[in-house]
Amino acid sequence: MRVVENLNQALRGLLDEDPSLFLLGEDIVDPYGGAFKATRGASTRHPDRVLATPISEGGITGIAAGLALAGDRAIVEIMFGDFLALCFDQIVNFASKSVTMYGRRVPMRLVVRCPVGGNRGYGPTHSQSPQKHFVGVPNLALFEMTPFHDNTATFSRMLDRGEPCIHFEDKILYTQRMYRGGRVDGLLRYDFVGADGGTARVRVEDPDEAEQVVIVPGGLANPVLAAVRSLFLAEERSCLVYVPSQLYPFDLDPLLPSLRRAGRVVIVEEGTAGGTWGADVAQLIHQKLWRDLRRPVRLVHSAPSVVPTAPHLERGVLVQESTIYQALRETEDA
Repeated sequence: MRVVENLNQALRGLLDEDPSLFLLGEDIVDPYGGAFKATRGASTRHPDRVLATPISEGGITGIAAGLALAGDRAIVEIMFGDFLALCFDQIVNFASKSVTMYGRRVPMRLVVRCPVGGNRGYGPTHSQSPQKHFVGVPNLALFEMTPFHDNTATFSRMLDRGEPCIHFEDKILYTQRMYRGGRVDGLLRYDFVGADGGTARVRVEDPDEAEQVVIVPGGLANPVLAAVRSLFLAEERSCLVYVPSQLYPFDLDPLLPSLRRAGRVVIVEEGTAGGTWGADVAQLIHQKLWRDLRRPVRLVHSAPSVVPTAPHLERGVLVQESTIYQALRETEDA
Protein backbone atom coordinates (compact mmCIF):
# COMPACT_ATOMS: atom_id res chain seq x y z
CA MET A 1 0.00 0.00 0.00
CA ARG A 2 1.27 3.46 -0.88
CA VAL A 3 1.39 6.05 1.87
CA VAL A 4 -1.31 8.21 0.24
CA GLU A 5 -3.58 5.17 0.01
CA ASN A 6 -3.09 4.51 3.71
CA LEU A 7 -3.87 8.16 4.43
CA ASN A 8 -6.99 8.06 2.27
CA GLN A 9 -8.13 4.88 4.00
CA ALA A 10 -7.63 6.56 7.38
CA LEU A 11 -9.63 9.68 6.50
CA ARG A 12 -12.53 7.71 5.04
CA GLY A 13 -12.57 5.32 8.00
CA LEU A 14 -12.63 8.15 10.55
CA LEU A 15 -15.53 9.81 8.70
CA ASP A 16 -17.41 6.50 8.65
CA GLU A 17 -17.00 6.04 12.39
CA ASP A 18 -17.57 9.58 13.68
CA PRO A 19 -20.65 11.57 12.59
CA SER A 20 -19.27 14.68 14.32
CA LEU A 21 -16.15 14.79 12.12
CA PHE A 22 -15.87 17.33 9.29
CA LEU A 23 -13.26 17.46 6.52
CA LEU A 24 -12.67 20.87 4.93
CA GLY A 25 -10.37 22.07 2.19
CA GLU A 26 -9.90 23.42 -1.32
CA ASP A 27 -10.78 21.03 -4.18
CA ILE A 28 -11.09 18.02 -1.86
CA VAL A 29 -14.45 16.74 -3.15
CA ASP A 30 -14.87 14.16 -5.90
CA PRO A 31 -14.06 13.68 -8.67
CA TYR A 32 -10.83 15.66 -7.98
CA GLY A 33 -10.28 14.38 -4.46
CA GLY A 34 -7.56 16.86 -3.47
CA ALA A 35 -4.31 17.94 -5.09
CA PHE A 36 -2.62 14.70 -3.97
CA LYS A 37 -5.79 12.52 -3.99
CA ALA A 38 -5.75 11.98 -0.22
CA THR A 39 -9.49 12.66 0.05
CA ARG A 40 -10.66 10.74 -3.02
CA GLY A 41 -13.98 9.01 -2.38
CA ALA A 42 -14.63 10.72 0.93
CA SER A 43 -17.14 13.31 -0.30
CA THR A 44 -19.13 10.69 -2.22
CA ARG A 45 -19.68 8.77 1.02
CA HIS A 46 -20.19 11.85 3.21
CA PRO A 47 -21.28 14.81 1.06
CA ASP A 48 -22.64 16.71 4.07
CA ARG A 49 -19.36 16.59 6.03
CA VAL A 50 -16.64 16.69 3.34
CA LEU A 51 -16.81 20.24 2.08
CA ALA A 52 -14.94 22.12 -0.62
CA THR A 53 -14.13 25.66 0.45
CA PRO A 54 -13.17 28.97 -1.15
CA ILE A 55 -9.46 29.79 -1.47
CA SER A 56 -9.03 31.26 2.00
CA GLU A 57 -6.70 29.27 4.23
CA GLY A 58 -7.35 31.53 7.20
CA GLY A 59 -11.10 31.26 6.69
CA ILE A 60 -11.02 27.47 6.37
CA THR A 61 -8.97 27.07 9.55
CA GLY A 62 -11.13 29.56 11.42
CA ILE A 63 -14.32 27.68 10.52
CA ALA A 64 -12.72 24.38 11.56
CA ALA A 65 -11.58 25.88 14.86
CA GLY A 66 -15.11 27.12 15.43
CA LEU A 67 -16.47 23.63 14.84
CA ALA A 68 -13.95 22.28 17.34
CA LEU A 69 -14.87 24.97 19.88
CA ALA A 70 -18.53 23.94 19.52
CA GLY A 71 -17.68 20.29 20.30
CA ASP A 72 -17.35 18.80 16.83
CA ARG A 73 -14.17 17.44 15.25
CA ALA A 74 -12.53 18.90 12.17
CA ILE A 75 -9.71 18.05 9.78
CA VAL A 76 -8.47 20.78 7.45
CA GLU A 77 -6.45 20.19 4.31
CA ILE A 78 -4.12 23.06 3.41
CA MET A 79 -3.13 22.37 -0.18
CA PHE A 80 0.54 23.26 0.35
CA GLY A 81 2.35 23.72 3.65
CA ASP A 82 3.75 27.08 2.46
CA PHE A 83 0.23 28.47 2.91
CA LEU A 84 0.26 27.73 6.64
CA ALA A 85 1.52 31.29 7.00
CA LEU A 86 -2.00 32.37 6.05
CA CYS A 87 -3.42 30.27 8.91
CA PHE A 88 -0.91 31.32 11.54
CA ASP A 89 -3.27 33.67 13.36
CA GLN A 90 -6.15 31.18 13.52
CA ILE A 91 -3.89 28.34 14.72
CA VAL A 92 -1.73 30.25 17.21
CA ASN A 93 -4.04 33.04 18.44
CA PHE A 94 -7.40 31.27 18.32
CA ALA A 95 -7.32 27.47 18.18
CA SER A 96 -4.39 26.73 20.49
CA LYS A 97 -5.25 29.45 23.02
CA SER A 98 -8.89 28.38 23.19
CA VAL A 99 -7.86 25.17 24.97
CA THR A 100 -6.99 26.99 28.19
CA MET A 101 -8.01 30.66 28.05
CA TYR A 102 -11.64 30.35 29.18
CA GLY A 103 -11.02 29.40 32.81
CA ARG A 104 -11.44 25.68 32.16
CA ARG A 105 -9.91 23.26 29.69
CA VAL A 106 -11.86 23.24 26.42
CA PRO A 107 -11.19 20.29 24.09
CA MET A 108 -10.22 21.56 20.62
CA ARG A 109 -10.26 18.52 18.34
CA LEU A 110 -8.75 20.04 15.24
CA VAL A 111 -6.13 18.64 12.84
CA VAL A 112 -4.54 20.76 10.12
CA ARG A 113 -3.05 18.63 7.33
CA CYS A 114 -0.44 20.10 5.00
CA PRO A 115 1.84 18.69 2.28
CA VAL A 116 5.38 19.99 2.76
CA GLY A 117 8.88 19.58 1.38
CA GLY A 118 10.66 19.83 -1.93
CA ASN A 119 12.35 17.56 -4.47
CA ARG A 120 9.31 17.89 -6.72
CA GLY A 121 10.33 20.94 -8.75
CA TYR A 122 7.47 23.05 -7.40
CA GLY A 123 9.59 26.12 -6.72
CA PRO A 124 9.98 28.62 -3.86
CA THR A 125 6.31 29.01 -2.88
CA HIS A 126 5.25 25.33 -2.91
CA SER A 127 8.26 23.48 -1.48
CA GLN A 128 8.99 24.73 2.02
CA SER A 129 9.22 22.83 5.29
CA PRO A 130 7.70 25.29 7.81
CA GLN A 131 7.66 22.99 10.86
CA LYS A 132 10.00 25.16 12.90
CA HIS A 133 7.61 28.11 12.92
CA PHE A 134 5.14 26.17 15.11
CA VAL A 135 7.52 24.52 17.59
CA GLY A 136 6.91 25.58 21.19
CA VAL A 137 3.35 26.93 20.87
CA PRO A 138 1.39 25.96 24.01
CA ASN A 139 -1.50 23.54 23.37
CA LEU A 140 -0.34 22.85 19.81
CA ALA A 141 1.07 19.42 18.90
CA LEU A 142 3.07 18.71 15.76
CA PHE A 143 3.08 15.38 13.93
CA GLU A 144 4.71 14.22 10.71
CA MET A 145 3.59 11.41 8.42
CA THR A 146 6.00 8.47 8.15
CA PRO A 147 6.10 5.28 6.07
CA PHE A 148 6.07 3.26 9.31
CA HIS A 149 3.05 4.64 11.20
CA ASP A 150 -0.49 3.72 10.21
CA ASN A 151 -2.39 6.95 9.59
CA THR A 152 -5.60 5.69 11.18
CA ALA A 153 -3.80 5.31 14.51
CA THR A 154 -2.00 8.64 14.14
CA PHE A 155 -5.16 10.62 13.32
CA SER A 156 -7.11 8.95 16.11
CA ARG A 157 -4.31 9.90 18.48
CA MET A 158 -4.33 13.51 17.30
CA LEU A 159 -8.09 13.91 17.54
CA ASP A 160 -8.17 12.33 20.99
CA ARG A 161 -5.58 14.79 22.37
CA GLY A 162 -8.20 17.50 22.77
CA GLU A 163 -5.84 20.16 21.40
CA PRO A 164 -5.06 21.39 17.89
CA CYS A 165 -2.51 19.39 15.90
CA ILE A 166 -0.67 20.01 12.65
CA HIS A 167 0.07 16.95 10.52
CA PHE A 168 2.98 17.58 8.15
CA GLU A 169 2.98 15.32 5.09
CA ASP A 170 6.11 15.26 2.95
CA LYS A 171 4.93 15.15 -0.65
CA ILE A 172 7.68 12.71 -1.61
CA LEU A 173 6.13 10.10 0.70
CA TYR A 174 2.72 10.02 -0.96
CA THR A 175 3.77 7.66 -3.75
CA GLN A 176 6.14 5.56 -1.65
CA ARG A 177 5.12 2.35 0.06
CA MET A 178 4.22 1.76 3.67
CA TYR A 179 6.52 -0.57 5.57
CA ARG A 180 4.95 -3.64 7.14
CA GLY A 181 6.04 -6.76 8.97
CA GLY A 182 9.09 -5.37 10.75
CA ARG A 183 11.33 -5.21 7.67
CA VAL A 184 12.34 -2.36 5.41
CA ASP A 185 14.34 -4.64 3.13
CA GLY A 186 16.70 -7.59 3.40
CA LEU A 187 19.10 -5.59 5.56
CA LEU A 188 17.08 -3.15 7.67
CA ARG A 189 14.56 -4.18 10.32
CA TYR A 190 12.32 -2.05 12.52
CA ASP A 191 10.11 -2.06 15.59
CA PHE A 192 8.43 0.62 17.71
CA VAL A 193 9.26 2.28 21.02
CA GLY A 194 7.55 4.83 23.23
CA ALA A 195 3.96 5.49 24.18
CA ASP A 196 1.52 4.01 21.63
CA GLY A 197 4.50 2.95 19.48
CA GLY A 198 5.06 6.58 18.63
CA THR A 199 8.61 6.17 17.31
CA ALA A 200 9.88 3.67 14.76
CA ARG A 201 13.33 2.21 15.53
CA VAL A 202 15.25 1.02 12.47
CA ARG A 203 18.55 -0.86 12.63
CA VAL A 204 20.92 -3.00 10.62
CA GLU A 205 21.85 -5.28 13.50
CA ASP A 206 21.63 -5.35 17.29
CA PRO A 207 20.59 -1.81 18.35
CA ASP A 208 22.94 -2.07 21.34
CA GLU A 209 25.87 -2.23 18.91
CA ALA A 210 25.05 0.97 17.01
CA GLU A 211 27.96 3.39 16.75
CA GLN A 212 25.71 6.41 16.30
CA VAL A 213 22.02 7.33 16.40
CA VAL A 214 20.08 9.28 13.79
CA ILE A 215 16.79 11.03 14.61
CA VAL A 216 14.76 12.06 11.58
CA PRO A 217 11.14 13.03 10.76
CA GLY A 218 9.17 10.83 8.40
CA GLY A 219 9.71 12.90 5.28
CA LEU A 220 13.46 12.25 5.22
CA ALA A 221 13.31 8.72 6.61
CA ASN A 222 14.01 7.00 3.31
CA PRO A 223 17.05 9.12 2.33
CA VAL A 224 18.46 8.54 5.82
CA LEU A 225 17.89 4.79 5.55
CA ALA A 226 19.59 4.76 2.14
CA ALA A 227 22.61 6.56 3.61
CA VAL A 228 22.70 4.21 6.61
CA ARG A 229 22.53 1.20 4.31
CA SER A 230 25.34 2.52 2.11
CA LEU A 231 27.54 3.31 5.10
CA PHE A 232 27.13 -0.18 6.50
CA LEU A 233 27.83 -1.90 3.19
CA ALA A 234 30.82 0.30 2.37
CA GLU A 235 32.46 0.57 5.78
CA GLU A 236 30.53 -1.77 8.14
CA ARG A 237 29.52 1.16 10.33
CA SER A 238 26.25 0.57 12.16
CA CYS A 239 23.64 3.28 12.80
CA LEU A 240 20.37 3.21 14.70
CA VAL A 241 17.58 5.36 13.23
CA TYR A 242 14.59 6.77 15.13
CA VAL A 243 11.59 8.06 13.16
CA PRO A 244 8.97 9.70 15.42
CA SER A 245 5.40 10.39 14.35
CA GLN A 246 5.05 13.15 16.97
CA LEU A 247 7.57 15.97 16.68
CA TYR A 248 6.36 18.26 19.45
CA PRO A 249 6.06 17.80 22.35
CA PHE A 250 8.81 15.24 21.82
CA ASP A 251 9.18 12.23 24.11
CA LEU A 252 12.93 11.69 24.39
CA ASP A 253 12.91 9.22 27.29
CA PRO A 254 12.47 5.98 25.25
CA LEU A 255 15.53 6.95 23.18
CA LEU A 256 17.85 7.78 26.07
CA PRO A 257 19.44 4.32 26.59
CA SER A 258 20.46 4.09 22.92
CA LEU A 259 21.66 7.67 22.81
CA ARG A 260 23.73 7.15 25.95
CA ARG A 261 25.38 3.97 24.61
CA ALA A 262 26.24 5.45 21.21
CA GLY A 263 27.29 8.88 22.42
CA ARG A 264 27.05 10.23 18.86
CA VAL A 265 23.79 11.73 17.60
CA VAL A 266 22.79 13.17 14.23
CA ILE A 267 19.44 14.94 13.69
CA VAL A 268 18.32 15.46 10.10
CA GLU A 269 15.53 17.72 8.85
CA GLU A 270 14.71 19.40 5.56
CA GLY A 271 14.00 22.89 6.88
CA THR A 272 16.64 25.60 7.15
CA ALA A 273 18.67 26.05 10.32
CA GLY A 274 17.65 28.38 13.14
CA GLY A 275 15.03 27.71 15.80
CA THR A 276 14.20 24.28 14.43
CA TRP A 277 12.62 21.10 15.78
CA GLY A 278 16.02 19.45 15.54
CA ALA A 279 17.64 22.20 17.60
CA ASP A 280 14.93 21.75 20.25
CA VAL A 281 15.59 17.99 20.40
CA ALA A 282 19.35 18.60 20.55
CA GLN A 283 18.82 20.90 23.52
CA LEU A 284 16.86 18.17 25.31
CA ILE A 285 19.63 15.66 24.59
CA HIS A 286 22.33 18.01 25.86
CA GLN A 287 20.35 18.59 29.07
CA LYS A 288 20.00 14.89 29.85
CA LEU A 289 23.13 13.34 28.32
CA TRP A 290 25.82 15.99 28.34
CA ARG A 291 28.32 13.80 30.22
CA ASP A 292 27.66 10.79 27.98
CA LEU A 293 28.03 12.45 24.58
CA ARG A 294 31.29 11.87 22.74
CA ARG A 295 30.72 15.02 20.71
CA PRO A 296 28.01 17.70 20.30
CA VAL A 297 24.80 16.67 18.55
CA ARG A 298 25.19 17.14 14.78
CA LEU A 299 22.34 18.99 13.03
CA VAL A 300 21.79 18.56 9.29
CA HIS A 301 19.63 21.13 7.48
CA SER A 302 18.99 22.42 3.99
CA ALA A 303 20.92 25.44 2.75
CA PRO A 304 19.71 28.92 3.81
CA SER A 305 17.92 29.63 0.57
CA VAL A 306 14.52 29.66 -1.06
CA VAL A 307 13.87 26.38 -2.84
CA PRO A 308 14.69 26.70 -6.57
CA THR A 309 12.46 25.25 -9.27
CA ALA A 310 15.21 23.86 -11.50
CA PRO A 311 15.89 20.28 -10.34
CA HIS A 312 19.68 20.55 -10.30
CA LEU A 313 19.52 23.77 -8.24
CA GLU A 314 16.88 22.32 -5.94
CA ARG A 315 19.07 19.30 -5.20
CA GLY A 316 21.90 21.65 -4.29
CA VAL A 317 19.76 23.42 -1.67
CA LEU A 318 17.82 20.57 -0.05
CA VAL A 319 19.19 17.79 2.13
CA GLN A 320 20.00 14.75 -0.03
CA GLU A 321 21.17 11.21 0.67
CA SER A 322 24.73 12.29 -0.09
CA THR A 323 24.46 15.13 2.47
CA ILE A 324 23.35 12.68 5.12
CA TYR A 325 26.00 10.10 4.22
CA GLN A 326 28.76 12.69 4.57
CA ALA A 327 27.40 13.90 7.92
CA LEU A 328 27.31 10.33 9.26
CA ARG A 329 30.89 9.70 8.18
CA GLU A 330 32.16 12.93 9.72
CA THR A 331 30.32 12.30 13.00
CA GLU A 332 31.72 8.79 13.28
CA ASP A 333 35.26 9.89 12.44
CA ALA A 334 35.28 12.76 14.94
